[in-house]
Amino acid sequence: MISAKFTAIADHALLVSFADELSDDAHQSVMALDKVIADAPPYGLSETVPALVNLLVDFDPLVTDHKAIETDIRDKLQDLKPVTQQSVLHRIPICYEAPFCPDLPAVAQQAGMSEDAVINAHFGGDYRVLMYGFAPGFAYLAGVPQPIQVPRKPAPVRDVPECSVIIAGPQCLITTLVMPTGWSIIGRSAVQNLTGDADRPFLFDVGDQVKFERIDLQRFDQLKKENAHG
Repeated sequence: MISAKFTAIADHALLVSFADELSDDAHQSVMALDKVIADAPPYGLSETVPALVNLLVDFDPLVTDHKAIETDIRDKLQDLKPVTQQSVLHRIPICYEAPFCPDLPAVAQQAGMSEDAVINAHFGGDYRVLMYGFAPGFAYLAGVPQPIQVPRKPAPVRDVPECSVIIAGPQCLITTLVMPTGWSIIGRSAVQNLTGDADRPFLFDVGDQVKFERIDLQRFDQLKKENAHG
């Protein structure tokens, strides 16, 4: 049986945690449990929300409770096995040129690399969508190559534009709105993760793969115009 920690959240949810820090094994357990629950939902289930190392199981407190949900999940953990997900590969064009990369020089300095080497490392990485959180469409991607895994800044910067490509540690994110961030801004995406489709609001699904493709400023402007007329 896979070990898990159970935490009651208000009167309508149970948090199932597999670790305290991000690891492939913990995240695989999250995704495996999410699939098992989807295939055989416990009575009263409302929804599940996968995160980095835990799964939030939301339920209707008028028809079930924490104990019943925990009992069902413990049974499912008895023979939980890794799942092979059918993921989609998204190729996302990124412009790493000014004015879209204000933190690129600082990242290069911290990594002891040239700016071009940082760019090559970044778009050469293999990324996977781990979870959504913080704001609509904020898909947290794992896969930032180790040489450019820089820490968060000491203080956040305001008014970071949407579609900014930002990194911190092993994670990468493409912003979907104007926001403050303490992550390093190294580029701009020509593609927005918010689709405008109520049936499919986000371009990425959890578990999808993402590959970045380097484009110049001229190509970026062209793609933005095409998407605007879309």
